[in-house]
Amino acid sequence: MNKAFVKESDRDDDDDLDAGAPPIPPGAKNYITPDGYRRLKDELLTLIDVERPQVVKLVSWAASNGDRSENGDYIYGKRRLREIDRRIRFLTRRLDLAEVVDSSLQENVDQVFFGATVDYEDGARQAHRVTIVGVDEVDLENGRISWVSPVARALTKARIGDTVSLQTPAGLDHLDIVDVHYPPRDGH
Repeated sequence: MNKAFVKESDRDDDDDLDAGAPPIPPGAKNYITPDGYRRLKDELLTLIDVERPQVVKLVSWAASNGDRSENGDYIYGKRRLREIDRRIRFLTRRLDLAEVVDSSLQENVDQVFFGATVDYEDGARQAHRVTIVGVDEVDLENGRISWVSPVARALTKARIGDTVSLQTPAGLDHLDIVDVHYPPRDGH
C-alpha cells in the first residue's frame, strides 16, 4: 500500500519515550549536578512556555486552512507537537527522579566522587581530563562523562597519586590520578 494512503498514528508510544536516552541503572538514583538540573528545568520550561504554544498556534492556523490531509504545516505541526509532548514527559520524569548532588560541598577534595574533575594519565602517558556527571549531562566532547561509565567507575573513590585499573576493549589499562578538583563553593 502506498504510504500516501496510510494514516500516521496520532497516539504516543510511551514505550519509546526513553529511546536514545541514557539509561539509569536499575535501582540507582538519577544523580545530577545543580547546573545539569538547572539546564533540564530550563529546557522543560522553554518547551512548555514558548515552543509548545508556538506550535499549537501554527497547528490551529493550519487546521483553519481546510484540507488537513495535504496540509504540510498541519502535518509537520502535529508531528512536532507530539515530539515536544514526548520530551516534556521525559524531562518531567527525569527531574522527578533527579537527586541533585552539589559537589562543591565535598570535604575529601583529594578523592574522586560524583562531580569531580579528574586529571589522569593512561598507560601510554597521555593526559586526560574528565568531569563525572549525571547520565543526562554527558558531553564527551567536553570531557563530561557519566558516573556509570567504566572510566568513572574506575576513578571513583581513588585519590591523587593512586593508580587504578580499567578494562578496555584493547585490554587492561592503568590510570594514574594526577589531580582532583571540585567546583568552588558559592560565595567562597
